[in-house]
Amino acid sequence: MIKWLEKIQMTAGVLFLSVFFITILVQIATRYLGISVIWTEEVANYSFIWAIFMGAAVMVNRKEHFNFDFLATKLTGKKRAGLHVIIDAIVLTFALFLTFYGYQAVSTFWAYNWVSLPAMKMGYIWLAIPIMGGTMAIYSANHIIKHVAVLRGKVSA
Repeated sequence: MIKWLEKIQMTAGVLFLSVFFITILVQIATRYLGISVIWTEEVANYSFIWAIFMGAAVMVNRKEHFNFDFLATKLTGKKRAGLHVIIDAIVLTFALFLTFYGYQAVSTFWAYNWVSLPAMKMGYIWLAIPIMGGTMAIYSANHIIKHVAVLRGKVSA
């Protein structure tokens, strides 16, 4: 299930990054031609937000996100697994706060409209936060389960 979830997030991230890139190209071309296309800036900004947030969650799963590994490289076995449980518990706590407060942000700002495309709701943009937080929580919980198995001696480190 974790690999499936990561694949969905990577696909969404690539899709939104592609939308961002294409929108920037449209913006450049229309400026060169002297045509005013006002929606491109918002679409580029919001698609970039989604791409970054989906990628950030995947990086948590791959343990390639922001990381100080000085202590982790010095430890081995159960001590290392214990340190990773603590680190992943901190990330899990952060992810749960992101999910909770992201949901509140979505609820608060759902009805706000985009400036250039009034038919679009801002809630769709804010929805990236609780999705990122929720998937980060799932990934972190999965890491904790694996490290606890190492601590119990059921799996080697």
